[in-house]
Formats: sequence, C-alpha cells, structure tokens
Amino acid sequence: MFCEFAIIGTTASGKSALALQVAREFQGIILSLDSLALYKQIDIASAKPSPTELQSVKHFGIDEIFPNENFSVGMFFKIYEKAKKYAENANRPLIITGGSGFYLKAMLSGLSPDIPKCETPPNDEIYALAVQKDPQFAAKFSPNDSYRLEKWYQIYKFSAQIPSEWLSENTSEPIVKELEIFEILWDTDAIRARIKERTKAMFAAGLIDEAKFLFNAYGYDTKALKSIGLKECGEFLQGKLAHAELEELISTHTAQLAKRQRTFNRSQFNKNFVGALDAVSLKITEFLLNKSK
Repeated sequence: MFCEFAIIGTTASGKSALALQVAREFQGIILSLDSLALYKQIDIASAKPSPTELQSVKHFGIDEIFPNENFSVGMFFKIYEKAKKYAENANRPLIITGGSGFYLKAMLSGLSPDIPKCETPPNDEIYALAVQKDPQFAAKFSPNDSYRLEKWYQIYKFSAQIPSEWLSENTSEPIVKELEIFEILWDTDAIRARIKERTKAMFAAGLIDEAKFLFNAYGYDTKALKSIGLKECGEFLQGKLAHAELEELISTHTAQLAKRQRTFNRSQFNKNFVGALDAVSLKITEFLLNKSK
C-alpha cells in the first residue's frame, strides 16, 4: 500500500538504519533528506548507505549530483515528486528520512522565492530592528541565530516589507499537506557516545583518503566540502590541524550539530510520536500494519 511518513532525529540517531529495516520489512522506498548524501563520491563523510544497502532498497536523494554542482530546495522538490510517483505506482510506502530538516520544513510549509544577498549589519542590530518591525519573528528566534537574522534582514531590504508578512504572501503552497512524523530521541550523553563511535568508524573506513581525493578533484573552496568531517580533514591536509586533534574535533563539531538539529526538530515539526529507537520502530510498524488493513 502507498503511504508516506518521515523518520527524523539528530545525526547518528539511527534514522537510516531504521528506515532500511522498515523498508525491507514492508517493501518501502526511501527518500533521503541528507544534504551531503546528495553528492556522488562523498560516501564515508556523509555516512551514506553502503552499495549493498542501496541495492537492497530503492533510494532517492542519494548520488544525485557531483560536489561542484549547485543544488536547491526546488531541485529537492523534484526528487520528492519523482520518489512519490515511483512509490505510488509500485503501491509501496515512501519513507522520508535524514538530517536536513530544512528540506522537510520546506516541503510542509512551502518554498519562498530566492532573495539576493546583501551586506548585513551585526546580529544585535538586526535583532533590535526585528523586535521593532517584526516582533512575530523576533519572538521565535535567538539573537545569536546568525543564519535566520541575516535571512530576515535580506528579505527586509529586498521587499521593504515586514518579512513575516512578505513571506506569507509570497511562499508557494506546501507540496506535502499532511505527514506522519516519528522522531528518534536520545539523551545527550548517549548521542555523543554514538557520534564518537561513528566518527571512529569513518576513520577506519578511510575518511582521510576520501577527503584527499575530493579536495584534489574539486579544490578546498568547494561548498560541499566545507561540511563537518570534510572541513576538518581539509584543515589537516593543509597542515592547519594536527592528526591527534582531528577525530576529537570532528566528534565535537558533530555533537554541536546534533544539538542544533534537536532544537530545530523540536520547534519546527508536529510529531506523531517521539521516543527511543526501539519505541519508534514499534510505532512505525503499528502505523504501517494499520495502513495495510
């Protein structure tokens, strides 16, 4: 039967493994939300499913472009539409999973037009302006959230309107109206331990050799290669970072990313169920069994 649902959680929470398990049991199709797994040749750093796993379950959103090619949310929407059509025609579940919550949020909320970038003042000045002009926005976000503050300011300068009002008038219709969302949640110490374990496994699998190949092929300024894991390896390869620091630094930066992802997931999505990995697995099984009746 066709249905669609999402498995979310921080990096290293076990989303991909659970999605594979469920897909094998229910003949599902997987749409990856991982912004790094989109790229061909970035295999270890992205924690991409193995070639055997990719052969055993049909995936979309993996190995779509090369690291030096541009990608947009609009392009991701097309991948989603292709995956949904495939799953509908095959009458199978579509499992949407990965760490890039921004893609999922855009699917559920609609896509705003591209805004030209401009020079931005310091965060405190932008935030003070937002409090005055757009208190609805200011109440939702931290004065230290550089990305959203800069985005707000760019929209304000471009539109000469209150950004929250301009966005509501110019954002496209969501491409997904309703979606069951299941979130895997670990406590802080447990996820840090899982991150350290995964980082160690990446080094054992040849992370440094993969990074060396990618930087030689595409250069150190390539945007896709500035992600956590590759960025630090690039600094090591350029002699800016000692080998002894490398693994610990990647683990630390990944744990910081996990904290940001957890905060984003908490604030942006209405979940149908939140719990430990085994509990989420059970709830998804119940959900799919009910759908199949």
